[in-house]
Amino acid sequence: MSWLLAADEPAVAHLTRRDLLRENALPDPAAVLAGPWVTALLAGQLADGGFGADPYRKWTGVHWRSVSLAELSVPEDEPRVAAAAEHVLAWIVDSLRHPPREVDGLPRSHASIHGNALGACTRLGLASDHRTERLAEAIISWQWPDGGWNCDHRADGHRSSFHESLRTAWGLQEYAAATGHTGAREAAARAVELFLQHRVFRRGGTGEPINARWLSTPYPSYWHYDVLTALLVITRGDRCTDPRAADALDVLERKRRPDGRWNAQAQWWRAADSRTTPEVVDWGSAGQPNLMVTLNALRVLTAAGRLTVGR
Repeated sequence: MSWLLAADEPAVAHLTRRDLLRENALPDPAAVLAGPWVTALLAGQLADGGFGADPYRKWTGVHWRSVSLAELSVPEDEPRVAAAAEHVLAWIVDSLRHPPREVDGLPRSHASIHGNALGACTRLGLASDHRTERLAEAIISWQWPDGGWNCDHRADGHRSSFHESLRTAWGLQEYAAATGHTGAREAAARAVELFLQHRVFRRGGTGEPINARWLSTPYPSYWHYDVLTALLVITRGDRCTDPRAADALDVLERKRRPDGRWNAQAQWWRAADSRTTPEVVDWGSAGQPNLMVTLNALRVLTAAGRLTVGR
């Protein structure tokens, strides 16, 4: 807790006070916006709210930056933040002109893109925009019978994609919490149930891990499925005390370092000096204590009743 509260990034300290210490004090908007991560995420912004490239460009496009800004709970009334959210919403809603292809009666949608955009735009002040509602309802219409989503044209319909479903569920949760939209809440709950049916990471038949990399704790997770991000979504759905989440919670507890922190155990991105898919922010190195991984782990374990935190 002391480490999080003393973080150089003011947004981390604020989220720690808000979510773990349950303090009601409002953040200092100027301090949050001046933090090194937020400054980097907004650097180079153009007049249209974007950053001069494809909004989805990994990992520097406005889409990814907006998701990170939302996760840091930056002030939504900051003009630069509002402009980024508007750029994302206009871009993603325009894509709805081209509905996903259907194979065997099931839509093959890249729903994680739309879900991430929905979550970010909702948190960044656009929940009441009619375009946001249109986006949410499109996502709901693409949901598969098992509660998830899938983009794979070869999938036989027996099981949707956990990667495609995780951030989609998060976006619907955000939208439902902000607007009370019943359909979004129910669709997100069905996705959470899908994850719990597999005890978050296990195969239905053998009980073995579906993918060993899912047991790592990266940050950011972007669109990838991992046990910690899944537990965050399950927690937001008020299901973290479900017995089927116990295995994943055990995994998370075992990853805690002796000093109380958690490492980032994997990275989905390239080094900042790479010519391809560079990162905008230095989120920390794999194998080292990570602020956001630690914050998220504490959020989950406290909600599950496995940990009591205090100053």
